[in-house]
Amino acid sequence: QVQLVASGGGLVQAGGSLRLSCVASGRPFSTYSMGWFRQAPGKEREFVAAINWSGADTRYSDSVKGRFTISRDNAKNTVFLQMNSLKSEDTAVYYCQYIGDFRSYSTNYYNDYWGQGTQVTVSS
Repeated sequence: QVQLVASGGGLVQAGGSLRLSCVASGRPFSTYSMGWFRQAPGKEREFVAAINWSGADTRYSDSVKGRFTISRDNAKNTVFLQMNSLKSEDTAVYYCQYIGDFRSYSTNYYNDYWGQGTQVTVSS
């Protein structure tokens, strides 16, 4: 049974930082690429960042490039998202997810279970 438990969200002022964590289980974590996605109120879920199985390769959406950093700890089945220089438009619920094929990281992701996500609210 797949479980994705995201944490670390909260309320922060614009320009501040947060570090999100997500513990994944149900699939062999160290063999899967992982991604972070977010969904703002009234908007569709969108891709934020991806990391390949080893952590050697990462990808970011244009809107977060240079501000966010994705990383992983395979020993702890955990993926992280360090978010710096936060903006009001980063306000959303953030989810982690397994990625099926890193070559199409933003679209080839599993969609069977998303977990509860973690709320990030940036005040301006």
